[in-house]
Amino acid sequence: MSLRQYHMRSKTDLKPYVETANVVTKTEQALRGVIYDRNGNVIAQDNRTYNIVCILSEKRLTGDGKPAYIKDKERTAEVLSPILGIPKKELIKKLSQKKYQTELGSKGRNLSKATKEKIEEAKLPGIEFTDSIKRVYPNGQFASNLIGYATGNEKGNTIGKMGLELYLNEYLTGKNGSIVEQRDKNGYVLPGMKQESKPPVNGNNVTLTLDSGIQNTLEESMRATLKNMKAESVWAAAMEIDTGRVIAWGQSNSFNPNTLENIKEYSNLGTQMPYEPGSTMKSFTWAAAMNEGKYDGEKKAEGNKWCYTSDRKNNPVRTGESKSYGCIYNARRHQWGSQSLDSGLVHSLNTIAATILTEHITPNTYLKYLKNFRFFQNVDTDGLPEAATSLNFNYPGDKVSLSFGQGSTVTLIQLMQAYTALTGNGKLVKPYFVESIKDPYDASRVIYQAKKTVVGQPITPETAKRIQKVMTKVVNDKDGSGKFYRIPNVKLLGKTGTTEVAEKGSYNTGKTISSFICAMPAENPKVLVYYAFKGPDNLNAHVTVEPQKAFLRKIAMTYGFGGKTTKSTNQKDSDKQLVQSKMPNVVNHSLSYAKNQLEATKTNVFVLGKGQSVISQYPLASRRVWSSEKVFLVMDKNQFKLPDLRGWSRKEIESLKQATGFNFEIKGNGVVLKQSIPPNTVVHKNDKIEVQLGT
Repeated sequence: MSLRQYHMRSKTDLKPYVETANVVTKTEQALRGVIYDRNGNVIAQDNRTYNIVCILSEKRLTGDGKPAYIKDKERTAEVLSPILGIPKKELIKKLSQKKYQTELGSKGRNLSKATKEKIEEAKLPGIEFTDSIKRVYPNGQFASNLIGYATGNEKGNTIGKMGLELYLNEYLTGKNGSIVEQRDKNGYVLPGMKQESKPPVNGNNVTLTLDSGIQNTLEESMRATLKNMKAESVWAAAMEIDTGRVIAWGQSNSFNPNTLENIKEYSNLGTQMPYEPGSTMKSFTWAAAMNEGKYDGEKKAEGNKWCYTSDRKNNPVRTGESKSYGCIYNARRHQWGSQSLDSGLVHSLNTIAATILTEHITPNTYLKYLKNFRFFQNVDTDGLPEAATSLNFNYPGDKVSLSFGQGSTVTLIQLMQAYTALTGNGKLVKPYFVESIKDPYDASRVIYQAKKTVVGQPITPETAKRIQKVMTKVVNDKDGSGKFYRIPNVKLLGKTGTTEVAEKGSYNTGKTISSFICAMPAENPKVLVYYAFKGPDNLNAHVTVEPQKAFLRKIAMTYGFGGKTTKSTNQKDSDKQLVQSKMPNVVNHSLSYAKNQLEATKTNVFVLGKGQSVISQYPLASRRVWSSEKVFLVMDKNQFKLPDLRGWSRKEIESLKQATGFNFEIKGNGVVLKQSIPPNTVVHKNDKIEVQLGT
């Protein structure tokens, strides 16, 4: 007599199961840590996505002998086609292959949970899913050369490949778990059978100093500068002077880390691109003379041309043109005549910089100050790679050129650090990007917390106040070189810079680097801003500066400088003083409840579709939102009435796209000028909505 082994719940004969002893170990992937901005908004996170698998073999049966393969190809294709956007004929062709199983290409991969559930509702035999984890970047192009990206390796783990994703990889990476389970010969787990599991441990969460609102405005501004000035590249930054927190950092062209398309530049220009900064270095020449007690702002100096020879120590000495090694000219060879030393900075005169260098201090004294300002050495912050900069200080021409920022190279991050002394209280504050690293399960367990780092004091507080006073004139005097950068209600102090670009040993390239560095408010500087671009020489480089001003206005609004800031014409709601609050959770609540909860945030609420309750919301619960920010409440996931999108930013359109999952095609840069479907038209899931951006 033989005893038959039988699983009562699934009616499965256990003999073949026992004989084959199918013990399977599955890896449970840990989630990579989330990267947040300073307000808790997500910059990078892991999303669990799903890949569809179609079982085609007729040998695949359930435990009770029913088909576990695709038997009705026609119905299966009919259901999947509109959901996946794959033509029905193409699906039938794929489902008719003589294979055990097949996948459906890119449109069948990385499906959202909502899409997976919609397919499962149809209860199609033979349709199964594998899950995977994908790193997503909700903002798209967003400080991308700083943040970097992470992708899956051959083991399915997400690994940092570039930027902070790479440098912080050991903190962000979690530990995978495992599940050990017993299966039958067809691969099914029998209910009630033994299962052992070791849960995964997710990676640590990282909070950066960046501000998403300011950063997104910077991204738009840089794209506009690329277009308006026909620039090759743009790079910019903003930081808090007293703390060193970098609140915005970017370059363009850049890339979208979600797609990794069109990556042309893998370097972080702010730390890895040495360049001749031009006249933004003059501030240090003036400050050195002030700090040495050798400066009288009212003293006159020659503002035409400055010709030089050398003394016995190979230092530049002014001489007549006939006996000179060479001559220094002002921009466009403009003849300014006799000017005060203060006016020399206000009008950015190379000739007066040379006079201060040689007649008020010495080249060696100036070099000592530059080293005290920590130029020509790495800033060494948050593990970011830095390129070596060069100091040319051998010949008279090298030394005099250094006084107005030519001949030697620096990096953006060196400039930002050095300017904290000029715009603060004389102390050098190190810039940093990583605010904290915390345990993902217990936020009170802090693994790393940044602190303010003072790395020197090259000038006195009194000198800092004196140079700030002159730099205020650069922007606010009627003939100041920075007058076109003024914004209403907030007084800036600053310095313009223009330098010829050298290539292959020659400056005759027709290209320049145009830059502007400023601090606000001028009376008590809190935020330092730098903005530069390289492109064809352009007389309007410091005139056509609306993108830069948009960036400055956003910073002023965010910090509440001046109460409110406006554009030159037509004040907008977005220019009003902002208030920040925490986004409530209104999902599964009625519309009236949601509106009541959102009233205190003073956000602009857009209700998408008609329904009994809120299906989803954007921004998500607990995120920090600003008053006047757009909030989307989805009431119907299949259709809604399209708002008037004119004037919306790229970021706002991308937020609407993310909230609804609808097909928005965004073209151009700037704000929305046109939309393919008129406002107040009901749009459906399969509609294509084109928006044209411009300035």
